[in-house]
Amino acid sequence: MEAQTTYNYKVVRQFAIMTVVWGIVGMLVGVIIASQLIWPELNFEPWLTYGRLRPLHTNAVIFAFGGSGLFATSYYIVQRTCHTRLLSDGLAAFTFWGWQLVILLAAITLPLGYTTSKEYAELEWPIDILITVVWVVYAIVFFGTVMKRKTTHIYVANWFFGAFIITIALLHLVNNAELPVSFMGMKSYSAYAGVQDAMIQWWYGHNAVGFFLTTAFLGMMYYFVPKQAGRPVYSYRLSVVHFWALVFTYMWAGPHHLHYTALPDWTQSIGMIFSLILLAPSWGGMINGIMTLSGAWHKLRTDPILKFLVTSLSFYGMSTFEGPMMSIKTVNALSHYTDWTVGHVHSGALGWVAMVTIGSLYYLIPRLFGREQMYSVKLITTHFWIATIGVVLYIAALWISGVMQGLMWRAVNADGTLTYSFAEAVKVVYPFYTIRLIGGTLFLVGMLIMAYNVFKTVAGSKAVDDAAIPAPAGAHA
Repeated sequence: MEAQTTYNYKVVRQFAIMTVVWGIVGMLVGVIIASQLIWPELNFEPWLTYGRLRPLHTNAVIFAFGGSGLFATSYYIVQRTCHTRLLSDGLAAFTFWGWQLVILLAAITLPLGYTTSKEYAELEWPIDILITVVWVVYAIVFFGTVMKRKTTHIYVANWFFGAFIITIALLHLVNNAELPVSFMGMKSYSAYAGVQDAMIQWWYGHNAVGFFLTTAFLGMMYYFVPKQAGRPVYSYRLSVVHFWALVFTYMWAGPHHLHYTALPDWTQSIGMIFSLILLAPSWGGMINGIMTLSGAWHKLRTDPILKFLVTSLSFYGMSTFEGPMMSIKTVNALSHYTDWTVGHVHSGALGWVAMVTIGSLYYLIPRLFGREQMYSVKLITTHFWIATIGVVLYIAALWISGVMQGLMWRAVNADGTLTYSFAEAVKVVYPFYTIRLIGGTLFLVGMLIMAYNVFKTVAGSKAVDDAAIPAPAGAHA
């Protein structure tokens, strides 16, 4: 009798646990740099200054926390929906250890001041090469698994993950084209110069948001929301339209980061137009996710995992309304370079990305360790409310301080002189930085509660690898 095939849950377990660990690390660094803005004496020269820690924070939350979450969920979802084991256990293990090495090298080199100075792409060239190798192996494992699937149909979540993997590879290779000048000194110079360098950087930078932090997490949403709600996706046709409209439009929105710069005006306008068009597919996806709860709304009262997932969709809708509005040149004239932009980013990063990841992990972890549910459902509810209050405090404080900054910076007297000095603008927003710190600290506390809940769930449990049961053609797990 033929032995039954099992899924590879080992690599999923590893990435899931590290998602929680890196979430705490990344958010702790965020709390530290938020504190440094209030108490400058916390800038310890030279390695622990705001300028060194800020890129560490962004890389830790995006690529360590978010990236590990995406590896975990994509590996789980592609096996479950394709009814087959990952293409190669060895290659999957390589992606785990390779990605952790990338994160470790980032944690060492960024505080030491090794940086390309490109936002979200600060890591120097030897680490860029390692990232490329890990990413190519990830693509081989993911697409190889899809190719050997037992189902005729490719579930929509895998389309989102596939687009994310291909696009991030393209973005990484183009933006990180650079001339190495020192190996031990970890120094390189960009292959581009001037406004072309800025254009390519923000083509990369906005699509790091668009594909790493949006498209990929929508793949997560399209699997875990229907599973937790116990309902089919509201409209499968809408999910396909959502996919194609989103991946085509997102690529062209980057120039809205460069309004009122040396970038040609027509390029800025194209970025604005595509940003406004993005509103349609983004809200189509949000509506599709939320309407999946049709017939299951009552579950929201008692199911904190569903609370996380649905609230994340609400933040996704809010962020993808705010983003296009901020890309309009007249609005951007007020908002750009202010705390409003930081508030917007964290509305998406904490409200959408972190919350959908947390909800998905609360679904996953008991199943990976042979438990019926998490150690404490009450603690999940506590985590939800602490995190939600934290996000709202954070973004509301920065919206207010950002609009105040923008209005004060451009206020002029009758004779054309500035009404306020820069120091006066800093003084006015100072109290809101304290509120931001409280909000960020609450979110970090929520992650610590999650870590305790995960530890208690995993302790004494037995790792499981569910059997890959053949299903009727066209079905998905």
